[in-house]
Amino acid sequence: NVPFFYSPGRNCKCQGRTNNKTHVIEKDCLPNPFEFFRYTVTVRKTTWFKKWVDLASASTCVTVTPKEFTDVTISCDNCTSLNVNNDAKLRLTCVTACPDVVWYIEDPKPLTDDLKTCYETAERRPLIERQDGNTDYTVYTQHLKDAKDALSNISVIAYGTFSSHTAHIYCLCGVEALTAPTPPSCSISPPTGTVLDAFDITCQASSFCSAGCLYCFKSKHLRCSSASEVKSVFLPLGDKNNNYSLSVVVTVKNEYEKTTTRVTTQVWKSKTSTSVEALQSAVNDTVTHLEQQGLLSGEALGQIFTSVSDMLNMEPSEDQKDARTKLREQMLTKMTTVLVDSPSNTTQEVQVTARAVAGLTQRPDELSPSAQEEASSLLADISSSLNSISVSHNVGGDGEVVEAATPIVEAASNILNVPSNVRTKKRVSEFLLTGMSNVQSALLSGRKLNGEPAIIDSGQISVYVNRVSPETMQMQNINAQKKTSSRFSFPMLPAEILSPEEPVDVRMMSFEKNPYSWSKDNITGIVGSVTLTRVNGTVIPVENLSNILLPRLEVGQENSTVLDLANFSTLIIDVPSPDVTMVLKMEPSENISFKLFLGYKDYPNDENYVAKTQIPLENVKEEEKYTWVLAPKDRTGDVGVHYLVMKPIVEPGVKSINATVSVTSVAAQCKYWNESKSSWSEDGCRVGPLTTPLVTQCLCNHLTFFGSSFFVMPNLVDISRTAELFATFTNNPVVVCFVGAIFAAYLLVVVWARRKDIQDSAKVKITVLEDNDPLAEYRYLLTISTGHRHGAATSSQVTITLLSSKGESEPHHLTDPEKPVFERSGVDTFLLTTYFSLGELQSIRLWHDNSGTHPAWYVNKVMVQDLESGQKWHFLCNSWLSIDVGECTLDKVFPVATEMELKRFSNLFFMKTAKDFRDGHIWFSVISRPPHSTFTRVQRVSCCFSLLLCTMLTSIMFWGIPTDPSEQTMDLGHIEFTWQQIMIGFQSSIIMFPINLLIVSIFRNTCPQEKAGKTDVSKQGKTGRVSPSQTSSPQKQMKDITPDTVMKDIKRIAQSLSKAMKSPLPHLELRPGQQTDINTLLSLVEDIIRQQNRAGGDFYTDTSKKERSTILTLGAVNLQGKLQTENSVWGSPEKTSDGVQKRSNNSQYLYRQLCHVEKEMDLLGPSRFPNPDSYNRAVQQVQGMKGLLEYHLPSSSLEARKCCQGGLPWWFVFVGWILVIATSGVSGYFTMMYGLTYGKDRSISWLISMVVSFFESLFITQPLKVLGFAAFFALVLKKVDQEEYGEPQIDDSLRNPDDPDAVRAARRDSTCSFYQPPPPTDIEKMRSNMIKEQKVFALIREILTYLGFLWMLLLVAYGQRDPNAYFLTQHIRQSFSKGFADTMSIQDVFTWANTTLLSNLFGEYPGFITDGNSKLVGNARLRQVRVQKNSCHVARSMQHSVPHCHSPYSWEVEDMGSYGPGWNYSVDNNTSQSLQNPWVYQSRAKLRASPIWGSVMLYRGGGFVVDLGPDLQKSSRTLQYLYDNTWLDVYTQAMFVEFTVYNANVNLFCIVILMLETTATGAFQFCSELQSVRLYQSTGGLHIFVMASEAIYFLFIIYYMVVQGKLMKRQRWAYFKSKWNLLELAIIVLSWSALSVFIKRTFLGNRDMEYYQNNKDQYASFHETAQADAVLGYLIAFLVLLATVKLWHLLRLNPKLHMITATLQRAWTDISGFLVVMTIMFLAYSIASNLLYGWKLYSYRTLLDAAQTMVSLQLGIFNYEEVLNYNPVLGAFLIGSCIVFMTFVVLNLFISVILVAFSQEQIHHKPSEEDEIVELMLMKLCSLFGMKYNKQGSNSLTKSTTVSSASNNGLATIYSDNIHGC
Repeated sequence: NVPFFYSPGRNCKCQGRTNNKTHVIEKDCLPNPFEFFRYTVTVRKTTWFKKWVDLASASTCVTVTPKEFTDVTISCDNCTSLNVNNDAKLRLTCVTACPDVVWYIEDPKPLTDDLKTCYETAERRPLIERQDGNTDYTVYTQHLKDAKDALSNISVIAYGTFSSHTAHIYCLCGVEALTAPTPPSCSISPPTGTVLDAFDITCQASSFCSAGCLYCFKSKHLRCSSASEVKSVFLPLGDKNNNYSLSVVVTVKNEYEKTTTRVTTQVWKSKTSTSVEALQSAVNDTVTHLEQQGLLSGEALGQIFTSVSDMLNMEPSEDQKDARTKLREQMLTKMTTVLVDSPSNTTQEVQVTARAVAGLTQRPDELSPSAQEEASSLLADISSSLNSISVSHNVGGDGEVVEAATPIVEAASNILNVPSNVRTKKRVSEFLLTGMSNVQSALLSGRKLNGEPAIIDSGQISVYVNRVSPETMQMQNINAQKKTSSRFSFPMLPAEILSPEEPVDVRMMSFEKNPYSWSKDNITGIVGSVTLTRVNGTVIPVENLSNILLPRLEVGQENSTVLDLANFSTLIIDVPSPDVTMVLKMEPSENISFKLFLGYKDYPNDENYVAKTQIPLENVKEEEKYTWVLAPKDRTGDVGVHYLVMKPIVEPGVKSINATVSVTSVAAQCKYWNESKSSWSEDGCRVGPLTTPLVTQCLCNHLTFFGSSFFVMPNLVDISRTAELFATFTNNPVVVCFVGAIFAAYLLVVVWARRKDIQDSAKVKITVLEDNDPLAEYRYLLTISTGHRHGAATSSQVTITLLSSKGESEPHHLTDPEKPVFERSGVDTFLLTTYFSLGELQSIRLWHDNSGTHPAWYVNKVMVQDLESGQKWHFLCNSWLSIDVGECTLDKVFPVATEMELKRFSNLFFMKTAKDFRDGHIWFSVISRPPHSTFTRVQRVSCCFSLLLCTMLTSIMFWGIPTDPSEQTMDLGHIEFTWQQIMIGFQSSIIMFPINLLIVSIFRNTCPQEKAGKTDVSKQGKTGRVSPSQTSSPQKQMKDITPDTVMKDIKRIAQSLSKAMKSPLPHLELRPGQQTDINTLLSLVEDIIRQQNRAGGDFYTDTSKKERSTILTLGAVNLQGKLQTENSVWGSPEKTSDGVQKRSNNSQYLYRQLCHVEKEMDLLGPSRFPNPDSYNRAVQQVQGMKGLLEYHLPSSSLEARKCCQGGLPWWFVFVGWILVIATSGVSGYFTMMYGLTYGKDRSISWLISMVVSFFESLFITQPLKVLGFAAFFALVLKKVDQEEYGEPQIDDSLRNPDDPDAVRAARRDSTCSFYQPPPPTDIEKMRSNMIKEQKVFALIREILTYLGFLWMLLLVAYGQRDPNAYFLTQHIRQSFSKGFADTMSIQDVFTWANTTLLSNLFGEYPGFITDGNSKLVGNARLRQVRVQKNSCHVARSMQHSVPHCHSPYSWEVEDMGSYGPGWNYSVDNNTSQSLQNPWVYQSRAKLRASPIWGSVMLYRGGGFVVDLGPDLQKSSRTLQYLYDNTWLDVYTQAMFVEFTVYNANVNLFCIVILMLETTATGAFQFCSELQSVRLYQSTGGLHIFVMASEAIYFLFIIYYMVVQGKLMKRQRWAYFKSKWNLLELAIIVLSWSALSVFIKRTFLGNRDMEYYQNNKDQYASFHETAQADAVLGYLIAFLVLLATVKLWHLLRLNPKLHMITATLQRAWTDISGFLVVMTIMFLAYSIASNLLYGWKLYSYRTLLDAAQTMVSLQLGIFNYEEVLNYNPVLGAFLIGSCIVFMTFVVLNLFISVILVAFSQEQIHHKPSEEDEIVELMLMKLCSLFGMKYNKQGSNSLTKSTTVSSASNNGLATIYSDNIHGC
């Protein structure tokens, strides 16, 4: 924020001050053309002891030079025999009409003012003697006499002005004084060429060089020699904006004076420069050709390579980058090879070769390491040649050496700026330093004592040399006169070292980048070098302290702290390194004294301190009194926090002082380069007291390279400053408000998160299925995951069956009455029970009944866990159970997943990715946190809050640390970084991540608190619920239990035993009419138990799996049968522990079932039993069986597993919350303190950077990390995560059944429909109804969407058109068509042009046409097309009368020649090529025109053109010139008047073409073509509305592209057989074509407007823009047409429209035949009428006009009189026969065919499926609005549209655009 002051010389009104880095010189502050201003810029800074201090100053010469005008010449009437006493007469001659010009003469008097240098450098003189408006100019005799006295020429300048606008044209003419000899005339050959072509410049000798001359030829290259010609010189690229014109200045010097002339040529780019490879080949060919001719030298290569490098540097940076890099390296290598053989011998050759190297090294990103070494080595050789060249002071002097050395320093600066590796940097550094040393030696060669220093500044490197006396050296401040240059001052040198009379050579260099950056030292400032040598080159030693000032490149904000001595006086300073010197600069508000105490890690006092001093200091300079310098030895070299205590010195009795002190702390080091050790050292250097944040002062006792190291210390604020900093809140509320907003947002999000946690807790439970049988005690845990896809949730009733090799479970309905199940991305857990273990599961079967509003279900995976054995089975489903999605099925069997399937990459990758995003990613998991996780949303939000604040703190701590520009940069492709950035990131991670990782780990791994007492199973949580059907009242139990209930339970026990055993059992038969015997059933069960105990076997032995089962007829009959126990086959007992465990488990569950039966019998009692004896016996049987089973029961039950294994105790959650509060509070507090310290602007910059970095990390970096870790997990680790979100807690009430005395009497209702899979017939019926409904809604959506599309299209179409365009074109056409007759002669055409045309083109207001509202854009242009002479053959009999003729116009006979005035053949071909010459044919491309249709012929876009002037006078003069020279003659076939106007009132451009055409007959007829275009969109609300409509329209187009793409993919080639598909495709293609044309029109309009802005005095062609606008209008019109036709297809379901379509299809065969007949007759009458009347009547002049007239006859629009008047008989016959045959016969038969087909279609028409869809749509709409729909006809549609889905309560939602059946 350092201001600089600017002053443009004598123009006081333009002086000022600015804080910006760039200042734009306003137009009013620029000098007049060819005059000079000296613009001075001064950079100043305010300090505490002076108001302003000048830091640096620079000035430059500014002039304005118009572009040279080449179509005018200045001639001298009497210069051939000019006498000094007579005036010289000059005349301006123009190819066309001459513009108004301003004449000046250059003052021939010697220059004396302060602008002398400016004029001499530009080789100009001040302008005098202005004359306006004439084409003649007089040089008066006084100026001739002054030129004679000064022995100089007189230069005259003329430039044009149009309407107060300075045109970019000027012309120079030299008038030679009488006594001055004529300078040689020079020429260049060839006149045009490329940068790779050799040019020859030749000057003719004259009397001026009678005694010999020195010729210097200068463009960008310079060559001086005594020869008057130079061969094979390569010139640089010409001015692109001036048709690649290049002026070569030829300076000719004789013994007494010099003169200058110019040679102009055109130097183009290489013809092969379109690609770098082609350019490289052309360069190689040129170099090889020179080498073969023996002309290859360093100078020639320098010229070529300079031009090629200019071309490479102008190209885009990323285009063919590798090829350009290779070409640069190849050219550098070639230069090195050539210079080794032929080194440079003159300063001019050195300058040319060095400039080539500078150009080749200008792009640092296109220099390879080898190219850097090659270039640096080349510079060392070039500088060595420069040093060895003997320079003659008489010829060039010191200036030539400086000019030759400047490009060497520029090239070195370019190379120093290229990043590279350590090895390359070291070698490059050695070469560059050698080269700079050679340059200094060359500059010192022959230098005068105490003269002006030689200074070369190239941006990165500054070189200073001078030869001074010892006395003068002490008074000089050695620097390169710029802000970033090193500064040196020296003490008095002792006489024993240097004699006072001996000269001293001062060599100084300053580097903005460290040339020794390959070393590891931290050098962050300017690197300076100074050496004192004698004339012979020996070094002069310096022992006293030298004052060295090294500026900083990147200056951060000063860390200044204001201490209020009345309240506090303590400052905390962080010392970053033990080697730095601390510089404390104090600025007190008053002139007071105070003591300073410095303490380390503690507050200092009078006894305990590290260092102390008293301020102001004594015996020092004034500017050093308030500066305390603390070297490392002064403070014991400790690193870290230091405390600075300031105690004011006051008089006795004064307790406080009202004063403030501003303290600025700077840490710096001074180092020098130790040549012997090749490293930076501090020996002999120390930091001086004048060090500031801008400059480091170094005091050294030796001379070499010096560098400085800066440390920006954070402004650590004492806690006591809190109140003061917060008092500045109103000035800088940015960071405090932001932190406060984060805290407020945190509280709001916590409230939301808490509510979501409560909702999640309701979802986290184990649902005990209601249809579990009370006797079934074997438990399975089902975990079912619903997918993440759209519409994955289901409202249907889902049923599952477990399948194993030993059987299957009963179907179970998966539902929970207290919470929704199977939600999207949800995980539901159910407890399913069976009588006994199913063994190893093989598959599961899932189905649902397709009920509800969204029946489709996407099941992701299922996990089944055996709670007894702990075994798990995984089922990877990933399938839709839906009638219209996926496999179109509601019932599916899923096999168990194998280990290979579980470890498949796709499964592991997506599983890991989903888990990491939902649970692992701390930010995303706040929204998608899995309900089973113990890490709650509130805890996650708090962790995010703490992490964000910690990140903000670490970011703001290291914000704004300046980077070292010379530090070594490491790059990985396009990614570059430094060690400093790595260390900052590492330190930030150390500060931030450990504490946040600890907080997250505590919350994630802490076990939930166990509830005291027994868990209530009816509460929510991670426990199961007891089925609501269970009973708890004993009275209700007794009522529900009956003897029949007991009998059914015993029979189920027998069935389960038979099913579990799979072994032969006694065959039992129940006969009807007999009573059931409970004792017999119990005896059967008892016998089974005894047999198993006796055999020692189990229910699941492999030897007892014979397919036979017990048949139990469960009826109210007696049980008769015989136990055939002898035929029973029992398996042998299993000897393994697994067999024992299975037998124990089976016995345990059978024992529980018998206990349940016993309890039921106890509740019944003997009184409610039919037979008391039977009851008593049954009780004894049950107790006996229990006794048999007790042997197999386990001795003790397993302990319940803990809910949390290996986790932290529950109270650790409080530790986590304490850490969250502590980290958040501390981070927020210090972030606000830093923000208040930084200031508002810096805080805003940090905040923007922080927000951008945060969102980049959140949405880009971290998701990429998750995907990367998931891929690594799936590819490398391949570990199946069994416990995805932790195993849910299973309550003891589920593991161990509750009170054994409880009796559950509820039983499942097996008659429910969802226990059976839906039959295929019902599925097909539901699918059919669903597809019909989807078609209905798809049709409604398609119609509504298309209506919106059509609305947007109409808005776009009419938004591109303006109704005012018609009125504008009509008004202009009528204005310019006045005075036209039907036929006009050439004289009439000129009369019309001079009257109507000019009077309307130039109205009352300048620049506007006659209406005063339409601005003329550029000039108007006349263009004519001609035919060649003798382009036809005259009949032989008439050749003597008519010797010449010309044929009518055609493209073949068009005249495209070049002529002189009056259509004479031109002699001077050069002048004939002028673009302004009306006698030269210009092609369509040059004129930027296009072919145009006239009323007679199609004309080319080229022709003979002339621009009318900008006003009425010049235009009249131009027309008179054309008339006098017969521009229009008999060969003129058409003349076009072309101009463009802009009407701002309606914001329209109108491109006007007025055509006057003639045939070979010679008469002109008028025709016009006008087109209105809107190039500037209006800025009102309508424009915004139209733009929004265009954007929405193309969103519609993209939508239709997606739809048609899907349809094309499905139908393939059949897609193109449908005409409606082709219509859709045509609309899409036309829409994108219209967009491309719209974009092209915009670019063309911008191009044409840019051309007009740059060439306002020329005709601006808008033809291509108008053509593009017309094409856009045609495309939009066809779009509207096709889009409207498509409505027919959308309304195809309308019965009437369908009937019309079917009628046309039925009648098409007959219609096509009639169309052929009608076409033949129509063509016959058209040809006949054209032949009869085409040569006489206008309506029949062509076949097309005759056909149009015949069509009009059929419509009744016909001019009968003109036909009858011409020939009544033939006319009446022709008209009558046409009416009879065409109208009465053919057309009536055509209509009859259509009517017959319509009648047949009415009879045979059959309703289609689409009619049913219409009926269903109407029924749905009526149902939606509560209306009754009365359907006409049969009920078949109603029946077919009945939806059979169970409980379908609403309209189905459609998710697909393409509806099709499965």
